[in-house]
Amino acid sequence: MTTDEIEDLNRARAALARQRNAISRRLGGLDVAPISMAEDLTRTLLAIEAVDRALVDAGQPHVDIGHMPEV
Repeated sequence: MTTDEIEDLNRARAALARQRNAISRRLGGLDVAPISMAEDLTRTLLAIEAVDRALVDAGQPHVDIGHMPEV
């Protein structure tokens, strides 16, 4: 896999992670969550897993360097 393809996968993963976060925020604000929204979240999580597998297969596993817990 080329460097450009790996960068594309990383950008795709970032977009999917933003989608996951947006759905989670919406779900968290509801008293009763619609099943369709939970299904959207499930599809998004599966897509992230697929991108992660592709990155691992390319020898470039995703490393999340985002939020670090406070000590």
